[in-house]
Amino acid sequence: MLSVHDVEKSFGGIKAVDGCSLKIKKSAIVGVIGPNGAGKTTLFRIISGFEKPDNGTIVFNGEDIEGVTSFAIARKGLIRTFQISKALTKLTVEENMLLAPQFQHGERIWNVWLRPKDVKRQEEENIEKAHALLEFLGLLRLKDEYAGALSGGQKKLLEIARALMADPKMLLLDEPFAGVNPTLAMKILERIKELRDNNGITVLVIEHDMPKIMQLSDHIYVLNKGKVIASGAPEEVRANEQVVEAYLGGVWGELR
Repeated sequence: MLSVHDVEKSFGGIKAVDGCSLKIKKSAIVGVIGPNGAGKTTLFRIISGFEKPDNGTIVFNGEDIEGVTSFAIARKGLIRTFQISKALTKLTVEENMLLAPQFQHGERIWNVWLRPKDVKRQEEENIEKAHALLEFLGLLRLKDEYAGALSGGQKKLLEIARALMADPKMLLLDEPFAGVNPTLAMKILERIKELRDNNGITVLVIEHDMPKIMQLSDHIYVLNKGKVIASGAPEEVRANEQVVEAYLGGVWGELR
């Protein structure tokens, strides 16, 4: 589904991503871990088109997307969420959801007069879809609440729900468990697995919560100083003493 080969990105004299390569199979859940400053978020920004790489190739679903704009990449089905929620706080949960669908008839001004029935029918379909996704993620009862009134965990769920409104082939999740209470974090983890199992969505996720990323992922890449220093199944990464000693530190006991 996604192939990243020898990607590089420098900011001044600092090489944030240094010859990084990943391969993500369709319908897999793949984790990316590493210490702060390892280049994880920069790599996400490059893959999703928010940063242009200095070198390297990125192929998504058989198509070269290196240098393609972020909105064009999103239209191809590669959708990302953010570590800090980008929900529009002065809109309701439902209104946030209805911003996300692509190719809405009502976005073209002439359709309002020339194809009003099509516009209305699509809007009704989008509302039905939004309600189904909000119910799936446990947010339907909050559909009329302002997004700014949600808790941190609820905003993370809204980010995922809004991303799903765009019919992604692949999701990039940037620390979906950060700042989330344990109960909601487990709900998010379970829903991500369901999306893969029931809908075939491919997921690439950055996370610092080691027990959860080990529980969630089929495969894990470990980054340090912009380079992949280890990769494999969670069991292999868990057994890699160098990775454990250098990057997992005190949580080693929890993982074992």
